[in-house]
Amino acid sequence: MYSLLVLPRGSAKQLLSPSRRYSAQKSTTSKRNRLTAGLTSTKTAQHTTATASARTLREARDQLRLWREENERRSLEVVDLWDTHLQSNIHKLGDERLLVWEQVCIAALDCNRIDVVDICLVSLANEFPSSMRVRKLQAMKLEALEKYDEALELLDQIIKRDETNAAPRKRRVAILKAKGKIVDAVKELNEYLKKFMSDQEAWQELCELYLLEQDYAKAAFCMEELVLHNPHNHLVHQRYADIKYTQGGLENIEVARAHYCLALKLNQNNMRALYGLLLAATNVSTMTKGLTAPKKKECSKLIAWASQQIRNRYEEAAGHSAEKELEALDSVLGALQISGLSA
Repeated sequence: MYSLLVLPRGSAKQLLSPSRRYSAQKSTTSKRNRLTAGLTSTKTAQHTTATASARTLREARDQLRLWREENERRSLEVVDLWDTHLQSNIHKLGDERLLVWEQVCIAALDCNRIDVVDICLVSLANEFPSSMRVRKLQAMKLEALEKYDEALELLDQIIKRDETNAAPRKRRVAILKAKGKIVDAVKELNEYLKKFMSDQEAWQELCELYLLEQDYAKAAFCMEELVLHNPHNHLVHQRYADIKYTQGGLENIEVARAHYCLALKLNQNNMRALYGLLLAATNVSTMTKGLTAPKKKECSKLIAWASQQIRNRYEEAAGHSAEKELEALDSVLGALQISGLSA
């Protein structure tokens, strides 16, 4: 009979030959190294992901800050940044999250993302339960939902608490305009301008409302106020000239011609002012009453100069490959001058 030999634990390795023992140790070491390398790569990937996430969050925060400083809406981009980076990491922004909530709320209203608006409004209301700025945003939400009466009621409450607050008064004008009550909007905006006479945006909006009513004389008065506030803006001079040209008559068209010249003096690349100057000078040259010979000669020079400038702009934009378009332009300008001189 054979006796059963029981070896102590670990003695089996001792019975292996040296070559087999070395192979076993090498295999164990290789497995241990692979395991260590896997754990290290996992930690590295996690660290890289966290670093990239922090970098994208920082970039999103800096981008929103830049748009706030430059007063740019960029509503679609703001909402996209909120969805991709900010919503889940808003707590990492510290006190700046309050400004971000307000910015995102306004952008979401522009994009009709009421779900995002609700998130921002709830967060802001928890931070500032009695804030007038938060209530204004709530009124804007009601306005976006076309609950105009409720929005007007809330705006009236804000105005009663702070009569010097201009924002809710402007929102009232916007709501009246959205409801199609142009006359009431004009009345409200006139009352606003009695208290805030230096508000250039309000003067511009009042001008647009008067144009909707085809009241060109009052629209021109609003643009005159803007010219006084901002005399070096070529777009203001151009807009005022457009209105005076539309009014018609020798005196108004001469004023339009003068302001088209001012617009071109401030910005030589204003094509609308160039065309306006050409039309104004052509129309003045066709009028016989009150037009002296020097004025007619001056108008002829302006017509020739404006026509040449328009052709030069088209040549710079199209190059020499658009001869047919340039010939068509010359024929149109020539026909305009001929019709004006023969009238």
